[in-house]
Amino acid sequence: MTKTILTALTLSVALAGTAGAQQVILAHGAAPGNPRDVAATAWAEAFAACAPGTTVNVAGAATMGDDVEMLTSASAGIIQVTANSQGAMSQIVPEIGLLGLPFLFPDLPTAWEVMDGEVGQTLDAAAQNAGLKILGFWDNGIRHVSHMTKTVEDPADLAGMNIRTPPDQMTIDIFSALGASPAPLAFSELPTALQSGVFDGQENPLTNIYSSQIHDITKFITLTGHKYESTPVVAGLGWWMSLDEATQTCALEATRLAGETQRQLSLEAEQSLRATMEAEGVTIVEADRDAYIAATASVYDSYAASYPELVAALREAAGQ
Repeated sequence: MTKTILTALTLSVALAGTAGAQQVILAHGAAPGNPRDVAATAWAEAFAACAPGTTVNVAGAATMGDDVEMLTSASAGIIQVTANSQGAMSQIVPEIGLLGLPFLFPDLPTAWEVMDGEVGQTLDAAAQNAGLKILGFWDNGIRHVSHMTKTVEDPADLAGMNIRTPPDQMTIDIFSALGASPAPLAFSELPTALQSGVFDGQENPLTNIYSSQIHDITKFITLTGHKYESTPVVAGLGWWMSLDEATQTCALEATRLAGETQRQLSLEAEQSLRATMEAEGVTIVEADRDAYIAATASVYDSYAASYPELVAALREAAGQ
């Protein structure tokens, strides 16, 4: 058992020992001020207000471990809820990785509408088979590439680039198709890895790039928009099944309400951060979108072979 999970277990036991109240830990890996962090606080307040006698402890900034460790802790009942990542979740529920098919969604509102519908229900059913309950989907943005020394307007500019990705096979497959050399790494370790020269660059939504000050290290950003990522809000299935119906409804409603705030903050950041970072000396350019779409077409063929019905449903719902 890792040190971070042992720390989580110690905290969970301490909280559980508090008499007369249900204690809930909501863990996430985002930096303070990130929309995910703001939403986690909003979730805690909404859930505690709806479920009398409940106290929620928000553990952010990966204090409970990385995303994979938090999912393991939720499954084991060490924590109750995690605002997690699509990449880590796809290691347990591979179907969720399909939300990141290249250039699937034209914009954020389309992605949200798809996740809030039948596709989201299908993914939740798959998650429950793996011991997790998806309470809802928050946003983790449209992703772009940042580089230490250059912009990458054309896919050929990525040839041989050592790029950090999340632990997500879809992202790895996309950048392999683009000719780069992708390698997964926990987000919390990314700034140090970039500064030490392990990677030439990385890919993330502008919100994550800015809130974690990655733009201070990789000062060349190309708006590739190559994929979308959600923030699945996930509960351990054991904890979820222990709740009465009214408390389950509280958890779902808190997720929805906090998600409205989180999604709006994410959308506003996507629209405003380009100017903010350019004012701070970052070079930002648009990618040749058509060239990128053509270069990643093979990724669809690969995943459609394994998940034909879900890939077809996603493409139809996204308007492709």
